[in-house]
Amino acid sequence: MADFVITLQHLRTLAEGHLPNTSLALLDKAGAFAVERHAGKTYNYGGPFIDHAIAVAATLVSMKMDLSTIVAGLLHGAINEGVATLEELQELFGDDVANIVNGTTRITNVRYSSHLTKQVENIRKYILAMGADIRVLLVKLSDRLQDMSNLGGAAEEERRYKARETMDLYAPLAGRVGIEWLKRELEDLSFAHLFPAEYEKLASQMDSTLNERQAYVDEVIGILYTKLRANKVEPVRIIGRPKHLYSIYKKLIAQKITLEQVYDKVAFRILVRTVRECYQALGTVHADWPPVPGRIKDYISVPKANNYQSLHTTVSGPHDHFIEIQIRTEEMDRVAQEGVAAHWAYKEGQKISNNDARLFKDIKQMVQTLQEVEDPAEFMESLKSELYEPDVFALTPKGEVHELPRGSTPIDFAYAIHSDVGDTCVGAKVNGQIVQLKYKLQNGDIVEILTQKNQHPKRAWLQIVQTGRARARIRQYLRREENERSLKLGREICERELKKNGLNLQSLIKSGHFRMLLKELRCSSLDDMLIRVGSGGLTVPAILRALQPEGYAELEEQRRTEEMQQRAQRQAASSKTGTALSGNIDLDGVSGMQVKVSRCCHPIPGDAIIGFITTGSGLSIHRAECPNLLATNSTRWVDVNWPPGLQQSYHTGLLIRAENKKSILATISSSISADDADIVELNARTTAHNVAEMEMLLAVRDLKHFQLIQQHLQQIPEVLELKRR
Repeated sequence: MADFVITLQHLRTLAEGHLPNTSLALLDKAGAFAVERHAGKTYNYGGPFIDHAIAVAATLVSMKMDLSTIVAGLLHGAINEGVATLEELQELFGDDVANIVNGTTRITNVRYSSHLTKQVENIRKYILAMGADIRVLLVKLSDRLQDMSNLGGAAEEERRYKARETMDLYAPLAGRVGIEWLKRELEDLSFAHLFPAEYEKLASQMDSTLNERQAYVDEVIGILYTKLRANKVEPVRIIGRPKHLYSIYKKLIAQKITLEQVYDKVAFRILVRTVRECYQALGTVHADWPPVPGRIKDYISVPKANNYQSLHTTVSGPHDHFIEIQIRTEEMDRVAQEGVAAHWAYKEGQKISNNDARLFKDIKQMVQTLQEVEDPAEFMESLKSELYEPDVFALTPKGEVHELPRGSTPIDFAYAIHSDVGDTCVGAKVNGQIVQLKYKLQNGDIVEILTQKNQHPKRAWLQIVQTGRARARIRQYLRREENERSLKLGREICERELKKNGLNLQSLIKSGHFRMLLKELRCSSLDDMLIRVGSGGLTVPAILRALQPEGYAELEEQRRTEEMQQRAQRQAASSKTGTALSGNIDLDGVSGMQVKVSRCCHPIPGDAIIGFITTGSGLSIHRAECPNLLATNSTRWVDVNWPPGLQQSYHTGLLIRAENKKSILATISSSISADDADIVELNARTTAHNVAEMEMLLAVRDLKHFQLIQQHLQQIPEVLELKRR
């Protein structure tokens, strides 16, 4: 825990300063309740839990939140810790407080099949609650800040997991709602746990040049005051602050340079009174210090989605050092620091501003997109891509601005306007000229989307879109289309096969046995059952087995015996040829089909897979995202699943980038061997930047085994990057 512990009295004093005309009786009541209920309970990372709860509430006070949010911060762990129920909180503190607390509560009473599913369902709960009341997110971010600040005593695996989750999700979420100070703080704390050696080295180097940098900051600030006053611009104040460590580290990695080559280690901020003075100040700066081309950004005329406004420029300043300068008004600076809390929509029932309305609309649209994604891995992918740092600002012909990640296409732009526009997109004009749908949008592009009613999303679009919003909507359409196809195919298969046993769907539905049949097969409806048959997830023999017609059990046992004998023969042949078989497939009257695992994408059990019917060679199994598969005719695709109980090993590729230190290969090999995996092939080389690159083909049991190997490799300090091949 931190050396300084905030007490309830300190918290009350802070709240009085922030809410001078508000009764704090509810805060006093919540404080007494929390002290009583959390007595003897220990915080995960050391010290009494009540100290952590008070620290979370104090952070919310510093963010100038309303009383309900501060009280909810104080009580945020009550339901998770089992010291109170939702109903009890509603009765004692009102629905507003209780709903915020409930929104931040983890799901703990449900058993999930994997850690990823559990993580995703908790995050999904927070995100959906955030859509209803954004204060849920602010309490959660304050809680995460305290966790990260006190993480030092936790086990290494716990620290790395928490830091990675914070870097990937919570820091970007803080940026999404415009709380830049919190985003920077979470990034630096995560950086310290993920890359401790690099963090210590960079922090030490920055400390060693502190006096030199301070002298340069004082010099630049003095020159700026003189220049601005000479041009009749009176700054409110000029601030020079070092950039946070993680932003400098990203620049070192991205540009492959040393710290000495980073000239803009300090960012300068000029605060003025009016918008007009912002542009006057920019002209004054550029009059003597030449700007770097492409580094001038006007976020005043075109604010970011999170309401951020400022002028940005990078210039060649004194001693030919590049310096970054931001120019904005005091109000813009307050919004930049506090984000969504700066214009809090819940205060005194204020009418929400146009900018705030745009921000809340953007967040609700993100929540709606994520609400439609069911698969856990796909959910995490969509969430991360929704939390991008926008690099491209493109406009509709009417001047409406849309922020997109670098590499975005007109399809991304179409989905940013509306899902229906994206679904029916057939082309685009950029700056008046027809462009291909794979065109990469640039800053300032004016984009007109061309649509047709009979158009629909294409699977190939998944390879060129960048935003999670577009990807989720395309997948949703393809899944619906696939379900329709599977429903039709499943109906045909069932009607034909049931007819052979003197049955039909109509009589089956009318029979009293139908509901029991659905329950036995774990299907929610007739359509669900037919879709599963059409997609290969459920076989007609399984339906007949559930119905148990006379004599069928005997015939089915005989068929299974023959099938096992055939499978054993094929696997014996496979071991001689080196082709791994994944079993039989029965679909549309074709049984005993030859199945082989594709070498282009190396799928392993646990991967989402699709079968491709090859001419004369049976079925080739590919990972669902395999580029080679996506380039083929989708009418020859078959939905397949890995059969249970596989015992053999499968090959998959892994690219490892690591610092080229002595014995790094031996260290990596030992880690893989310790996880009971074999290196089948290895190609290693060293780059010009002294990074060791190793391409490996590993023999593993399944995806879970492979992920365990990756997890342990990531814990090796020298490992910089892991990528599946």
